[in-house]
Amino acid sequence: MATWRGLKVLITAGSTREPLDPVRFLTNASSGKMGYALAAEARRRGARTVLVTGPTALPAPKGVRLVPVITAREMLAASLKRMPGTAVVIGAAAVSDFRPVKTSRSKIKKVGQRGLMLRLVPNPDVLATLAKRRKNGRPVFAGFALETKNLLTAAREKMNRKGLDLIVANGPESLDADFTRATILTREGEMVPYRGPKVGLAGKILDALETFIDRTR
Repeated sequence: MATWRGLKVLITAGSTREPLDPVRFLTNASSGKMGYALAAEARRRGARTVLVTGPTALPAPKGVRLVPVITAREMLAASLKRMPGTAVVIGAAAVSDFRPVKTSRSKIKKVGQRGLMLRLVPNPDVLATLAKRRKNGRPVFAGFALETKNLLTAAREKMNRKGLDLIVANGPESLDADFTRATILTREGEMVPYRGPKVGLAGKILDALETFIDRTR
């Protein structure tokens, strides 16, 4: 079985924020709890852990290198910068899929307006962009799929499309929760259902990644 001691692990966590004006932004309900639990567990196993995180209310896991970011593009840039030498990348962040075309330099006023039209453009896919830089099977990649229907089918399609080794499928009830119900899927067809605290799921995910780590040594 793989040992995590000394391995460099890169984890993204939390939500990202895409500003509309100086006081408003587009975001989602992710708390960052899953990503932080993964970072703490990787560090506990002896990994050199880097946590690239969007805004959260969580304390930094002890012994983990924290890299705070705000937007999806900042998360991508920070992750690319820290990817060299990484053995495992886990994309646990809930990255905003879209951002406004323009950000107003001043607060958008309601007075005198009958409505507000927002034009959005796609953000870069952080995990897929990182995965394209894999060489000779390294680093190992894991991600998450939060879906509202056809959960397992959609998760497996996402895993294959992004070139991941493992994906965790869950529903919106997992957002900002300490407990979760999820299924770990691997590219080899393994399925591991889980129901319980996110700290326990973090251990299950790292256990499932060990087979892929062994193959890259």
